[in-house]
Amino acid sequence: MLENIIHYFDHIPSLHRALILAGGITFFWLLEGVIPLFGFRYNKWKHASINIFFTITTIVVNFAFAVLIVKASDWMVLHRSGLLQWMSMPLWLFMIVGLLLMDLVGAYLIHYIEHKIKWMWKFHMVHHADTHVDTTTANRHHPGESVFRAVFALLGVIVLGAPMWLLMLYQSLSVVLTQFNHANIRLPLWLDNALSWFLVSPNMHKVHHHYVRPQTDTNYGNIFSVWDRLFGTYDHTPVDQLRYGLDVLDDSTDQRLSYQLGVPFNKKIRTDY
Repeated sequence: MLENIIHYFDHIPSLHRALILAGGITFFWLLEGVIPLFGFRYNKWKHASINIFFTITTIVVNFAFAVLIVKASDWMVLHRSGLLQWMSMPLWLFMIVGLLLMDLVGAYLIHYIEHKIKWMWKFHMVHHADTHVDTTTANRHHPGESVFRAVFALLGVIVLGAPMWLLMLYQSLSVVLTQFNHANIRLPLWLDNALSWFLVSPNMHKVHHHYVRPQTDTNYGNIFSVWDRLFGTYDHTPVDQLRYGLDVLDDSTDQRLSYQLGVPFNKKIRTDY
């Protein structure tokens, strides 16, 4: 069974990856209509359009890095280099440890850095600018930020010596789990709290989208919540106390594509929010 999973993700067709992306958005989009967290009064399609634009630019950037990442992975595995290649463990444990460490380097670490380095934060502001967080917000990243994240995915592959099947499995899980924790859905509180002990749950991630610190600088996790709990960046503010957006941005600009593309270069926008 495990070998079949590894073989599938080692050879996963681009079409299947696209279907995972589209299928996840569709599923959580529909679920938002059934069990919404907030009763947004907005044009859902218009709101989605700018986020889908940024999703497409993210895909383009990832394709641009794909060849480099594949070659790096193949080289590391061939030469038995990287942390994972130096460890001896059962295959099932290799998968779990690999996913956890890919999440640490390729998601948590770059996300934390983006919040601490001002010029990088201005690129990441585009993600936080969304005042109606839903499943389409998951891949709302300025193209510049998409480059940062692709570089750290490459760094994760090199540092860990991650084989391609592990990277493809991680990225597939990342797509769906990110859509899940951004989705405007209300789970039973006991279920959300239980999930947040090992996964980034919807309520947990919504705290990160609060418009002011300290909440904005917490809950950096992508798939696993363990890193926030381990490094002291976990916060449990109740969702009914949250407001989306950023206090240094005009809420009315969140759907203006030209404005959002220019946010990183707009010197009038404060970074000491």
